[in-house]
Amino acid sequence: MKKSIINSSIKGMLLAFMLIGVFTTYAQDKFGGLALYTVRDAMGDNAKETLKAVADAGYKNIEAAGYSDGKFYNMTPLEFKAYLKELGLNPISTHQGSVTLDNADAMMADVKAAGFKYFVVPVPPMGLFKVDKETRSMGMKGGAENLANILTTLGKKAKKAGLKLLYHNHDFEYKKDVDGIIPIEYLLENCDPKYVNFQMDLYWVTKAGADPVAYFKKYPKRFKMWHVKDMDDQGRFAPVGTGHLDLARILANKKLSGMKYYMVEQDKTFNMEPLEAIKVSHEGLRKIGFK
Repeated sequence: MKKSIINSSIKGMLLAFMLIGVFTTYAQDKFGGLALYTVRDAMGDNAKETLKAVADAGYKNIEAAGYSDGKFYNMTPLEFKAYLKELGLNPISTHQGSVTLDNADAMMADVKAAGFKYFVVPVPPMGLFKVDKETRSMGMKGGAENLANILTTLGKKAKKAGLKLLYHNHDFEYKKDVDGIIPIEYLLENCDPKYVNFQMDLYWVTKAGADPVAYFKKYPKRFKMWHVKDMDDQGRFAPVGTGHLDLARILANKKLSGMKYYMVEQDKTFNMEPLEAIKVSHEGLRKIGFK
């Protein structure tokens, strides 16, 4: 009887260690971030189930893009924060495209309450962003100096709220405007890094004909976050690791850029469902060496 009890105890201990190993491996396997804009339609249909699918795909961090009427995906800031914690997801950043100088304080209070660290301005705010549907091109009105002043004001508000403000680029910021100014360079040179830094979208920089690494060298430590996606043969968005961007070369310059976090984003997934594309991208991250 005594021997049987000892054997049972040993078996129980071994099983416990095996389970701990499985859970530890799973926990260590969760890495990288996802911009929820990639799965925006699914988030609109069922946010909670979609967030669970994001966690199940192996992601650790998230970036929101669904704030309205003081809520994130129809959840109060505290409800959203609690649900992410339940899933083991970390709220890192959020795109707040509807920010204005008037609503910023209240909005930033919600962002802080939800547990986010970074408040991201995804396009020139307050009606400055322009889209030409005929040429399928983007741009802005008001000029780089005006945008710099707005971002500085918002950055000071963010700092006061305990947040860090980032500006996210598309391609037009890396091209000369009508005044011969490259907007991103004006912003980098005229916005104080105490208040304003940048989220570099690697795809859009490349689409503009610029080199991300060259910008890291010219403006070190200013790019605190990246959007990571790939580019296919047609120049379209593609899952990480399936296209032609030299993401390994860019990753090798992570320290120079100042990158603290990265988020997979694929604006359109074309012939693949977004929830499948994020799995492909997660495996691509692993193969390239992202952690």
